[in-house]
Amino acid sequence: MKHLLILLFLVTTLSCAQDKKPLKGETEFQKELNAEYKDATTSPLKDKDRKVFDGLEFFKFDSTYVVKAKLERTPNSKWFNMRTTTSRVSKKRVYGVLSFELQGKQFNLNIYQGKDLMQKEGYEDYLFLPFLDETNGLESYGGGRYLDARIPIGDSIIIDFNKAYNPYCAYNDKYSCPIVPRKNYLNARVEAGVKAFGKH
Repeated sequence: MKHLLILLFLVTTLSCAQDKKPLKGETEFQKELNAEYKDATTSPLKDKDRKVFDGLEFFKFDSTYVVKAKLERTPNSKWFNMRTTTSRVSKKRVYGVLSFELQGKQFNLNIYQGKDLMQKEGYEDYLFLPFLDETNGLESYGGGRYLDARIPIGDSIIIDFNKAYNPYCAYNDKYSCPIVPRKNYLNARVEAGVKAFGKH
């Protein structure tokens, strides 16, 4: 009887494993993001979308979208209310300005610090880099995308646009997401990172 139960358990386990489709992902970042979005406890997806989810669509990894940016800190910048997709406002300040070259052109982006997040353990040195580019509304989400960074020791930051992700609002309108400031518009096609959801 004991052996029969073990056999039944193994058969059930194997059949469940076969039902599970492997999640897409070419890089570690892509695999981790897909696993997070498949998991009901961490996913921003609506239940109906999560149940059939097998991975986000990404642009192909491209090392030319990994750039070294010079950071010019702005220590006297004032806190301001960054608008969000709801009536909520998010207290932010410009931590500094990033200057870098992409596709042979020079660009500047403001990188922000969040007042609330600074108080959270593990996020004291967290920086927020939202941006808009020429793929928005076409291959990528119309509202722009985000990148995460940490305060560096020196005066440079590596920006990896392959790790650009969508605001949660791109998947579910119950979320309140910071709106990318127009100052952070890149007059270029950033063909890296997460693509628009449900378009491909």
